Amino acid sequence: MSMLDKLKGMLKGHEDQAKKGVDKGGDMIDQRTGNKYQSQVDMGQQKATDYIDQERNRNNPPRP
Repeated sequence: MSMLDKLKGMLKGHEDQAKKGVDKGGDMIDQRTGNKYQSQVDMGQQKATDYIDQERNRNNPPRP
């Protein structure tokens, strides 16, 4: 089992908490770097949030 598979398993059911963690982590990086890398951090946060949403939708398909 790869590390990514383990992370997916831990994420399942805790998507909202993971998104909050991504936001807090990005804010902490911005604070510590004096917003020097803000655009890169924001891009990483957005990609992580999109991935979390994508996995949520994959695991819970819409009902007809």
